[in-house]
Amino acid sequence: MARSFDVIAMGNAIVDVIAPVDDDFLLTHKIAKGMMTLIDEYRANHLYNAFSERREVAGGSAANTMAGLASLGARGFFVGKVKADRLGDSFADSLRDIGVRFTTAPAGDGPPTACSLIAVAPDGQRSMNTYLGAARELSPADIKAEDIAAADILYIEGYLWDALLAKAASRKAIAAAKESGTKVAFTLSDPFCVGRYREEFLELLGRDLDILFANEDEAKALFEAETFDEVLQHMERWGGIAALTRSEKGCVVVRGSEVHVIDAAPVAQVIDTTGAGDQFAAGFLYGLVRGKDLAVCGRLGVLAAGEIISHYGARPETSLEVLAAEADLL
Repeated sequence: MARSFDVIAMGNAIVDVIAPVDDDFLLTHKIAKGMMTLIDEYRANHLYNAFSERREVAGGSAANTMAGLASLGARGFFVGKVKADRLGDSFADSLRDIGVRFTTAPAGDGPPTACSLIAVAPDGQRSMNTYLGAARELSPADIKAEDIAAADILYIEGYLWDALLAKAASRKAIAAAKESGTKVAFTLSDPFCVGRYREEFLELLGRDLDILFANEDEAKALFEAETFDEVLQHMERWGGIAALTRSEKGCVVVRGSEVHVIDAAPVAQVIDTTGAGDQFAAGFLYGLVRGKDLAVCGRLGVLAAGEIISHYGARPETSLEVLAAEADLL
């Protein structure tokens, strides 16, 4: 059956507020370096005012992935909740401007549109302080089975498990995907997220998922493994497609006994690692929907991640389609 979209993604609809900081700033404001921490509206306002230099861009993990897919020329659909406010309008416009379909009805009342205060250290490590706001209001009523059936792959971010309504919406979407033959991809999102929902994520892996994205720390947390080799053994037994990122070591792609080790793309200087995993997923998913073999999918992933860490912000500044063509990956 011909489908209208390559990927439909579900995630927290968030506006990123990005600022360069030093390590003293992180200590002063008790920010966990390199991690995502959920915060309340008061803390969000405090950090926003503490940033001496900041810029606002539409973000959120799965939405960033859809921006990367759009940069590659893929057909994308995003599902996420904003409020009918200034930031919500900005978020919606940013997706539509790049050609990603976004039709989720905004909330008319309740908390404001979500934001993530991202402190970027001199070594490029990003520390995300996220106020979920209206993103927590995504509910099963926002999921339409016909939208899921219109895509080749459903992609869900693990962060949605932090809100009961959003988790229920995710489960409804997975059921619709299985009914329509849409493949289900899932990203573990963060080691702390894995720690909160490890048993549920393992249940998903065993029952519902076709494709899993994780970095090395997330994968170790999922299996309570001491070494990466232990992770590989678990993934090989699972049998689905596992795309595992290892920072400067590149990535490892596993499907049963098929294993591909792929070097990271060369980068002159690491500026900001915000969104590296999101863009890796974009490149990898693009390869899958275009029928590329897993090694090429991995190379597309590291190429997209390499572009994103070379500048501030979590969305591509250079056309990924052009970069992929130059690398002879299309």
